[in-house]
Amino acid sequence: MPEIETQEYRLNLILDGSLKNMEVVRTADELSRYHGCELVPTMGALHEGHASLIRAARRGNHRAGQADGAGTQDRGPRGGAPDRVNTSVVVSIFVNPTQFGPQEDLASYPRTLEADLQLCRDCGADAVFVPDDLTIYPEGAQSAASAALSLPLPPSATQPRLEDACRPAHFGGVCQVVKRLFELAAPRGAYFGEKDWQQFRVISQMVESSRRTELVIVPCPTVRDADGLAMSSRNRYLTEEAREHALGLVRALRAGSALLEAGEQLQAVQAKMAEVIAAHGLSLEYAVARDQESLLPPRNQSRVRLLIAAKLGKVRLIDNCEVGDRAIGG
Repeated sequence: MPEIETQEYRLNLILDGSLKNMEVVRTADELSRYHGCELVPTMGALHEGHASLIRAARRGNHRAGQADGAGTQDRGPRGGAPDRVNTSVVVSIFVNPTQFGPQEDLASYPRTLEADLQLCRDCGADAVFVPDDLTIYPEGAQSAASAALSLPLPPSATQPRLEDACRPAHFGGVCQVVKRLFELAAPRGAYFGEKDWQQFRVISQMVESSRRTELVIVPCPTVRDADGLAMSSRNRYLTEEAREHALGLVRALRAGSALLEAGEQLQAVQAKMAEVIAAHGLSLEYAVARDQESLLPPRNQSRVRLLIAAKLGKVRLIDNCEVGDRAIGG
């Protein structure tokens, strides 16, 4: 991956007043001015799904401002909880090397910082945090990657045998970078999309176990294109023909949800989802019905969520929905 100083995404060229209502910060010291913010962590290559997170953070701030005094900017000590509400929205953009496996697409992951900054500004972000590797990992990325392998993880990162089985080192890197971002930004709220449902549950459990009562993890609904495909930064790799194959994920979710609502057994539901995936020429990794909190097999009174992962060539796709979710259509 090119060094951020040499690539820069034309950063110096776009900090010319066109983003005058939004600050781009690069260091921990600069970010400390925003302690107590609403944080939207991303890896860039932003799309409308990310925009929905930024807007949700903006709405969350408005509610906080109404309750605690709009416009207050008092911040607590660096690294600690804010004394009062900071009504700023901060988006972080960092392609985290420690959550990519050896055969995954770190080097080719899309990097579109100029467009990303404009989207953040248009959606009402107050600041965008664009750190380099050493700001996030002062010990170096290689040492951090080694440390991530032994990081204690919550049950939802090790027990479900979903993403944790398909990408064994992934959640160590996710927890590592999110924890570091929380240390640097000291947010009062952090916003994550439901498309990565297991990731949302992992981060929620990580925060619960840390007893950080000042921090709220906010899930935001999956945003879909008109054809039902869940928005993803990796969708830009899909040709028009490949996109038709990729629609097998949402179609499998629709079929599985309909069967469960009709009273079918879980085994038949999962078999039907796998059948739809195969019919679309996708290579299935998992298609399951799980308790949406624990991500383990459902028990009586469980709220059930369907989760799918499949590959189309080198492109890996994931999707999920709660049973009965009308947003996936029919």
